[in-house]
Amino acid sequence: MTQTIAPRVRTLVLLVLAVAGALLAGAAPASAHAALTGSDPAQGAVVDTAPSQVSLTFSEPIAVGDDSVRVLDPKGERVDKGDPANPSGTTYSVRLVSGLPDGTYTVAYQVVSADSHPVAGAFTFSIGAPSETTVSVSAQGSDDGLVGWLYGFGRYVSYAGFVVLAGGAAFVLACWAPGARVRAVQRLVVSGWLALTAATLGLLMLRGSYTTSGKVGDVFDLELLGDVLQTKTGAALVSRLLLLAAAALFIAVLFGAYARTADAVEPDRDAEDDGGGDDGGPDKRDLTFGLALGGTVVAAGLAASWAMSEHASQGLQAGVAMPVDVVHLLAVAAWLGGLTALLVALYRAPVETPVGRDAVRRFSRLAFGSVVTLAVTGVYQSWRQLGSWSAFTDTRYGQLLLVKIALVAVMVAVAFLSRRWTQRLADARVSEAAEEAERTEATERVEEAVRAEEAVRAEEAVRAKEAVRAKATVRAKEAVRAEATERAEEEKQPAGTAPAEASGTSEVPGASMAVEPPKASGASDAEKAEAGQDSVRAAQLARQRAAAEAARQKRLRDADPNRFGLRRSVLAEAGVAVVLLAVTTVLTQTEPGRTEQDARAATAASSSASATGQGSGAVSLTMPFDTGGKSGKGVVSIDLDPAQAGDNALHVYVEGPDGTPVDVPEVKIALTLAAQNIGPLPVAPDHVTTGHWSASRVQIPMAGDWKVEVTVRTSDIDQVTVSKNAQIG
Repeated sequence: MTQTIAPRVRTLVLLVLAVAGALLAGAAPASAHAALTGSDPAQGAVVDTAPSQVSLTFSEPIAVGDDSVRVLDPKGERVDKGDPANPSGTTYSVRLVSGLPDGTYTVAYQVVSADSHPVAGAFTFSIGAPSETTVSVSAQGSDDGLVGWLYGFGRYVSYAGFVVLAGGAAFVLACWAPGARVRAVQRLVVSGWLALTAATLGLLMLRGSYTTSGKVGDVFDLELLGDVLQTKTGAALVSRLLLLAAAALFIAVLFGAYARTADAVEPDRDAEDDGGGDDGGPDKRDLTFGLALGGTVVAAGLAASWAMSEHASQGLQAGVAMPVDVVHLLAVAAWLGGLTALLVALYRAPVETPVGRDAVRRFSRLAFGSVVTLAVTGVYQSWRQLGSWSAFTDTRYGQLLLVKIALVAVMVAVAFLSRRWTQRLADARVSEAAEEAERTEATERVEEAVRAEEAVRAEEAVRAKEAVRAKATVRAKEAVRAEATERAEEEKQPAGTAPAEASGTSEVPGASMAVEPPKASGASDAEKAEAGQDSVRAAQLARQRAAAEAARQKRLRDADPNRFGLRRSVLAEAGVAVVLLAVTTVLTQTEPGRTEQDARAATAASSSASATGQGSGAVSLTMPFDTGGKSGKGVVSIDLDPAQAGDNALHVYVEGPDGTPVDVPEVKIALTLAAQNIGPLPVAPDHVTTGHWSASRVQIPMAGDWKVEVTVRTSDIDQVTVSKNAQIG
């Protein structure tokens, strides 16, 4: 049976690893989470006069460095000056040298989004008229090469290590306390700790090159490593390493003191026992409670190291999303990690400590609670990252999420089969117990009969020995008497005296002492040696019987069709879990659907500006918005003409995600010149037609870099304020 299962196990493991590798290999090109939603000048725009600066607007805050934004002239020479600035919100600008000639200019950017992923891209604009350019910007970002692949693989290993570490420990504490003494389970949990620690160190070393050059040689650049330690992601990785030190202490206690207290626990308990076999007294209960509490705190801290530096830390309701993400990760670990520990226990647990039906039942309840938690938190995360039903099919993030949902559904279906096998195993154990009782009773009867027969034989042997000794004694007495008679006859009286009668009444002195035959001097030593040999043979026989019984129990356990079915179903669950974890890793590296749709809406609004009359002013601004409510997504565009100090005409256009004009309950404008402490100056535009508001004679007191804030309200409670900077005068 074992030889038949092993090739299947190897084949399935190789298959799921190949699928996971394929998913990871295709993950790198779509790893950016912040998207460029607008620029000034716009992509492909032709402006009459040279701008003084180039502004880029992203969907979320980003981190910029000295060379994050570069502007190149047609000859490939840099024409930007100074470091990029962040005048407001998610808009970043870099100043240009004065007196730029006509031609086509290239803007190249490489930044890091707030959720830790690198964002790279390039676009062109022209002054006067388009021209030829010698600039060739590589389409490959820093995350597309070998370093990017290694970083993605490290993320997968870190997730897998956390799942095995946290889930395996939870399985031991909550479901199967004797598992703390099983060497295979110990190796599993320790392997999870080692994998997570090694992956975290690797990510920390790769981070600098991953977000900058993408070169393998920069992996060991200590200056880049110092820069990484000052970022949010670097701090999260360092805190993860510190928590792993605490996790090492937890593992030592779990497989040390706790394992010793589990020695007296039965390997399988009655169904009414809902705990993990934790009835070893107050000391053991206190130790179990301390381990459960400390382990939960450490596991939550490890999960928070992801939540505080990735998707959950940015976007809508970040304060709610981060704890929800922590709960989501803990539920994943309890389900998938516990499943892995159960699989190892079913295949590798020793005969004297088998995983029983009640441990499987307890894990089944734990897995059910985890699935419910995953469903609730997953629905919230899906709404937050997608925002609309169309994003499920229109965005890569939504498509991957559908794949993940399908895999979870498959796992739940296989888990249902596992529950059925568990129930059958429990029913079989009842009949097996009855048969075992009958076999035990029969064995006892046979042994009793054998003992009785041996006792009879021993008694007969003793009697035979006594009879032989009695006969020998009689013969010795007769011989002594005969000898005494002969001697008496030889010592007769003088001649004529009648011979004495050999009546046997006269006794030779000392004759009575010769009646008993002398005993052998070494008789007692021989008996002792024989008794010692008997005890050795008895001990050897007992060991042989125990080994034979253990082998018989193992054969019966392996031949049990219910346990074999449970093994296969759990193995199938684990295979799907490996692929599910790979899809999850790819999902965390993919641009959220909400961001992708916002970027598309902004691009569509820019391309349709000329057809709707938008963009005809001297200054045109386009900003996506999302109030978070129903029908709360769209794009607002501002036209300001002539964009000079004095009177100006202002037009506001609001469009839905599909580019069609829509009306909203309220639109408000505010203008601020922070450099001169002017503003905010409120502007209340009048509604003209569907999706169009306007205001005339808008007074702008002086030239400068003005901040234009637009507040859009889509319902009584849902509103948002977006902003961009515009150069006036």
